[in-house]
Parts: sequence; C-alpha cells; structure tokens
Amino acid sequence: IAIMSNDVRQYPEDSYENMINFASQYDFDFPYLFDETQEIADKFRAVCTPDIFGFDKKLQLMYRGRIDSGVMNSNNANIDRELYSAMIKIKEEGVGPKKQFNSFGCSIKWKKNE
Repeated sequence: IAIMSNDVRQYPEDSYENMINFASQYDFDFPYLFDETQEIADKFRAVCTPDIFGFDKKLQLMYRGRIDSGVMNSNNANIDRELYSAMIKIKEEGVGPKKQFNSFGCSIKWKKNE
C-alpha cells in the first residue's frame, strides 16, 4: 500500500482529490491511503516521500530504503531497482539485503502544532 501523510491544509496540491488523480494517472493497482492525522507517519518515523518500508510475510521490517538508484544516477539505462530486488530477496530468502540506501524524496509536510 501507499500512504500519503502530508498536511493538505498547508499543501493543497497534496489533497485527497489530487491523490486520486495521481493514482489514476500512474495506474496504481494497490491501495493509496491518506494519513490525515499523520499518526502512521509518526509511528513509522517516516521522514520523506516516498519513505519505503518492505515487510516479510510475518510483517517483520526487512527493507527500508529508496525505490531505485535513479535519484542519484543520471544514466537512466543503468538504474538498479533496489525495492524490487529487495522484495524478491525477502520472498525467496526470508531476509532483506544487507546494503540498503536511505529513502530519497521531499520531506513530509508536518502539521504545525495547533
């Protein structure tokens, strides 16, 4: 699943309606949820969007990292699909990769204390 936790009052471009449009544009075939209270992001200690968490079938965290190496690699012909490879490893071996790179993206837009 994907969960969006940004403060939509301060950042209306991240509204639920825009989430629906984004998911449709990119043909998401998985649930895309809105963490209105930001409780989920806080509990997982998410820091950016996207912040990727990969779990095994026992719901043990096995991967926390970026989607791929494309964020740091301008050569689009040679991008390592790190998330995909990690999830295959978890499925087949029951463990995540030893080398994991930090998630990379924009910071979460936290609500100001009200």
